[in-house]
Amino acid sequence: MYEGIHHVSIIVTDIERAKHFYGEVLGFEESSERPDFGFPGAWYQVGSTQIHLIVHEEGHTLRGTTEIDSRDGHFAIRAKNIEDVIENLRKHNVEFVDKPHNKTEWHQVFISDPDGNLIEFNK
Repeated sequence: MYEGIHHVSIIVTDIERAKHFYGEVLGFEESSERPDFGFPGAWYQVGSTQIHLIVHEEGHTLRGTTEIDSRDGHFAIRAKNIEDVIENLRKHNVEFVDKPHNKTEWHQVFISDPDGNLIEFNK
C-alpha cells in the first residue's frame, strides 16, 4: 500500500542560513521543482526522498534548542559511508554525537541544524 516517504518538512527561521547548512555544509542537492508557494522555502533531494525547508513565522515545531538529544524527534538519513559523513561534519566544524556502538545494528551520528532540527545519519 505504501511506497516510502516522499518528503519531510521542517521549519526554519532563516532560509538563507538553512540553505547554506543543507546545501553547502551537508552537500544536499537543492531541487528546482519547488513551486512559488508565496512563502520562503527550499526543497532538497536526498536519494528518493525530499527535505522541504519552510519558513513559517507561527510554526510550533521548533525545539528551542540546538542541544543534540538523540531521543528527541528527528529524521534519519541512510549514508553510503558514515566515515565520509563524519569527515565532512568535522571539516565544517559541525557538532555531532557519534554512536558507533548502540542498541541498533547500525552506526548512528546525530547533529542539529542551526534551528535545532535533529538529523540522524546512519549506516
